[in-house]
Amino acid sequence: MAGDVEYTIDELAREAGTTVRSLRVYAERGILPPPQVKGRTGFYGPDHLNRVQTISRLLDRGIKLNGIRELLEAWDRGDDLGDILGVAEPGATQSTAPSAVDTIAATELEQRYREVPNGLARVVSAGLYEPVDAATYRIADPQLIRSFDQLAGAGIPVDALLGELERLRADCDRIARRFVDLFHRTAWEPYQRSERTSTDRAALAARLVETKIQPGQVTAELVNRFIARYLDQDTDLAEVLPDA
Repeated sequence: MAGDVEYTIDELAREAGTTVRSLRVYAERGILPPPQVKGRTGFYGPDHLNRVQTISRLLDRGIKLNGIRELLEAWDRGDDLGDILGVAEPGATQSTAPSAVDTIAATELEQRYREVPNGLARVVSAGLYEPVDAATYRIADPQLIRSFDQLAGAGIPVDALLGELERLRADCDRIARRFVDLFHRTAWEPYQRSERTSTDRAALAARLVETKIQPGQVTAELVNRFIARYLDQDTDLAEVLPDA
């Protein structure tokens, strides 16, 4: 076990920004190695923390737990997946401090969006940037920034893009709330009425993990499908690009 730092399961969950339930699911699925047991207590180390952080990043990318297990098994075999997945080497210590490359002065960011009314406040509230301190900001969502910059580079006015992003965030928030309500009605409330056995807890934990992943996948698929349908129905566009 790398390093001298040790965590109980509660401490590991807190350090990794997740829940004990999720850690138990990861262990049951075989993607989190067992702890070192001392007496009657299991202790986790930096390698476990790095593994949980990797799992969280892969879940954020929409990869299911079975797929994550396959990827991590390949990684443990020594396959060169680090560069592809953007994850650290096993046992590497990850710093949460922003680097100079990731940060931007508040004055520069304000100047960058000077043509947009309330530009600085809007790019922050839209989730593109977040404050480090009063004078410095950093990119909050690199993937979102890349997509935003690509659309802006294609000629869409930044003000219009921000407006669409603001509406999209509001729509996504409503969708998320509906799925969370559905989870509470169909998983959490039945669990509270159950005998709360280990099997009941495992089923609840599995539903929790699925609820964090599947709604986003379904939503993205439906949005892409509807976009394609509406564009395909545009007869004027079809005359110009008949094979598109």
